Amino acid sequence: MQDPNRRQFLASSMAAAGALSVAPIARGSTPQTLLQGKAEHVISIWLGGGMGQIDTFDPKAKGDPKARKPGAYYDSIDTAMDGVQVCEHLSSMAKVMDRVTAVRTVSHDVIDEHAAATNRMHTGRAISGTVTYPSLGSLIVHERGSASEDAPPYVLIGYPNVTRGPGFLGSKYGYLYLTETGRGPAGLSRPDIITPQRQSRREQFLASLRKNAGSTAVTELIDYEAAIDQSMKLSGPEFNRVFNLDGEPDDLRNRYGGEFGQRCLLSRRLIQRGVRFIEVSHNLNFLNGSGWDVHNSGIVNQHKLIQEMDTAVATLIADLQDKKLLDKTLIVITSEFGRPPEFDSGGGRGHQGSTFSCVLAGGGLAHCGAFGETDELSKKIVADPVSVPDFFATICGCVGVDYSKYLYAGDRPVPVTDQGTPIAKLFA
Repeated sequence: MQDPNRRQFLASSMAAAGALSVAPIARGSTPQTLLQGKAEHVISIWLGGGMGQIDTFDPKAKGDPKARKPGAYYDSIDTAMDGVQVCEHLSSMAKVMDRVTAVRTVSHDVIDEHAAATNRMHTGRAISGTVTYPSLGSLIVHERGSASEDAPPYVLIGYPNVTRGPGFLGSKYGYLYLTETGRGPAGLSRPDIITPQRQSRREQFLASLRKNAGSTAVTELIDYEAAIDQSMKLSGPEFNRVFNLDGEPDDLRNRYGGEFGQRCLLSRRLIQRGVRFIEVSHNLNFLNGSGWDVHNSGIVNQHKLIQEMDTAVATLIADLQDKKLLDKTLIVITSEFGRPPEFDSGGGRGHQGSTFSCVLAGGGLAHCGAFGETDELSKKIVADPVSVPDFFATICGCVGVDYSKYLYAGDRPVPVTDQGTPIAKLFA
């Protein structure tokens, strides 16, 4: 006869397992409805340092840094969506806000440490001492696979970082990266001294080693072998032609703007080639000396960053639409946190995680210009809060990933979006 306490434990465990199997229910949707869009690709634009929502996509009444009066740093302007305003330096984005939704009520509890907040906005979770969680890019390529056999599934235009990596999913779902637009990934570019003949001999030597080593059931080794095969396939001139931006019309390249704009142009070319997920970093070219981390005097030239982003992203939206790729491509703009309305002693701003803006564009969503409402200082959420898992679930749903699914880190079940629920209004 079983011990009663053991029976109770088994019963409660089964109940907990049943609860875990229930799919998250999106706001405004019927129970058990899984919202799924038809987008095929994601271009994720990362604004490292912390974009101030009150100075960009959630503007409020102007403040005064000299008088220490809280408020926006810039004036506001109207947009293509009635009732939706943005900062005056987003004049190009203002014209395309009918294809954009600024989600103004994202929040999390990490504000004092950039690395931890960056991890939260890439993995959707707090740092764990026992599990290395995969990034959103790795999750999407794990679930959707490559969009083309002739392109890598995941490309990072910026410096490599573990927060962008595959975590427990394994190296097969990692990224290729490059730090400049004038050339392809270093790992795929053969030095001039490696002639086709030398490359052929190397491949024969590798084949011999593999044959002598025999087969393996070790997942890590299998993933590593798959990464080698993909690298060899993509290291030739055919794929590397995608990085030749000189093939684009001069007027289009000029419309995109400087280095960040060229990164956005390259992301469109990579989408056309078949890359599933691309992250474009906008925190390397510090036009104001501090990037988006605008403490103290760093805020004085913040408008230069905003203007550069405005030009590049608005051009990317128009370019994708011209090439009939906008509905197939979701553009995402994120940052590790926002900025408070108060000014610090140097006239800049600190960190704020209680509410900040993340932006979605294209992807076939039913855009509304802005979603969610904050108070008169963009400091507190008034209506329609969106957690980071909710935001991730919206992205996953848009590209046809089951956001209610569980993956496994060994024997440990891990929900794809930590129980996030999509913004149902955008799937109307």
